[in-house]
Amino acid sequence: MTTPAGLPTEMRDAVVQTLRQVVARDLPDEKSLDLDEKDMFPLELIQKLLSPEVGLHLIFLPESVGGLGGGARDICEISEEMAVHDLGVATAFLAICLGTDPIIVGGTEAQKSHWLTRIATGGLIVAYGVTEPEAGSNVAALKTTAEPITDAAGAVLGYRLNGTKQFITNGGVAQIYTILAKTPAGPSFFVVERNTDGLSVGKKEEKHGIRASNTTGLVLEDVEIPVDNLIGGVEGQGLKQANAVFGYTRLMVGAFGLGTGQSAVNRALAYGKAREQFGAPLVEKQGYLLKLIVQHWIDLAAGRAYVEETALRIDEGATGMATEGSIAKLWCTEAGIRATDAALQALGGYGYAREYMVEKYRRDVRITSIYEGTSEIQQSIIAMYRWKETVRSRGEFYTGGAADLDAIHTANDQVAAALAAASLRGLNDLILHVHQAKQTRNQIVMFTLADLITKCEVAGALVRKAARLAAEDDRKAALFAAMSRVFARQAAATMREGVRPLVSGFAPLGDARATAAAEALTTVITDRFAPEDLAGLWTDMVAVGQQLKEMD
Repeated sequence: MTTPAGLPTEMRDAVVQTLRQVVARDLPDEKSLDLDEKDMFPLELIQKLLSPEVGLHLIFLPESVGGLGGGARDICEISEEMAVHDLGVATAFLAICLGTDPIIVGGTEAQKSHWLTRIATGGLIVAYGVTEPEAGSNVAALKTTAEPITDAAGAVLGYRLNGTKQFITNGGVAQIYTILAKTPAGPSFFVVERNTDGLSVGKKEEKHGIRASNTTGLVLEDVEIPVDNLIGGVEGQGLKQANAVFGYTRLMVGAFGLGTGQSAVNRALAYGKAREQFGAPLVEKQGYLLKLIVQHWIDLAAGRAYVEETALRIDEGATGMATEGSIAKLWCTEAGIRATDAALQALGGYGYAREYMVEKYRRDVRITSIYEGTSEIQQSIIAMYRWKETVRSRGEFYTGGAADLDAIHTANDQVAAALAAASLRGLNDLILHVHQAKQTRNQIVMFTLADLITKCEVAGALVRKAARLAAEDDRKAALFAAMSRVFARQAAATMREGVRPLVSGFAPLGDARATAAAEALTTVITDRFAPEDLAGLWTDMVAVGQQLKEMD
């Protein structure tokens, strides 16, 4: 068996511990709130994190250039930990990682040696220059051009870049930029250094949240660079290079949602333990504990299980993980938004006041469903690729996954594996019906389908983690078993409720055929679940809540 890529667990734990110590000392709540109020980039802190004493950036750089050679699991854990403290600072690091990715995945050996070594040893701040005012998430629509500069014989000596970039994280503070521009052979990435003539920083954005990050435009006016700065040395490879890293950069953003959401819920739980209302702490009230804490704790735990599972697959060498990256980003960022919203509600008036961190978390986390591809972009990707895979495999994609969950149920009937398997089979029925009914041309149908796909696949990941912890006799096994039962029931309920709008949402009012089709498919899917499978939802949520109350 091949050893997964990445750091040994002890080394990853040491990196996380170092990060916690530095941030606890240099970025207490008061400092984070001050940076937010003043819309200030913490350059000194970032330089400290990039210094030889900490070297946090080394985790995503190869060992061959002086990095640590971290894998997807390492980067995701660091990303979540950073977001626990300040998502603006975490975003600055995402941009450094993202900015180096085109060089890592597409650069020649000479380019990797030159640029990545400089970034590793010099602790340079990097920015990723892709987004444009009129292109947004559609990177293929970029207008920035790279005109070849040739000699008398027609040999390319360099390129002249012209265009405008927008919403560039680290745009005003970076020392190196990786810029996507259109060459005669198609979009290509170029390395541009900050002091290059013709490159200037545009408008600094006044943002709703993550105000500790620096976000600006970039203006390129006849920026001339040598041919060696064309990443990969071949034109037209830019989109391929960008797509190659979406699987794990979107995992990183998912981890941001988890970290910010978890930090907010942790504070709400602590507040609920200390705050008394009507003669008892708030956590003793089911309306507070189950609605505002437990539900979101479970949603975040489920997303974390999916991120961990996907990151491990990437570290084991799996390729073509863009859909999994989209599922992770969609679920974890939306769950983080819901969690911070619930935490704000849990703190009442204190939650709404800017002097408390939860209000900041709520503003910060909102960006996670926008950058690195909006939630709607993720829904489009998820629905399209899972629909195609299901049809191509004649249903084997989900029935095979369901069979694996059946095997888990045989070994452990306490983690709701059978219920998660039934949801996958119901999902398979639904996708094939939508395909046969030619409803995949309707975007809202595909968005709704993507939400069902996401919840059912995330449920499977939580079930598998709960089963693994039980097999290892882990001290958290009982908590995860209860959470997996709750989440699997909710996924099943969502599946059953989602049938009718998908089947008949575009049918004319009173269309008997559509009504009959909806009823028939609803019956097929509902029959996959036994009544007793859905019993005990509230009992398990109370059990989870009790364990959370007992946590230190």
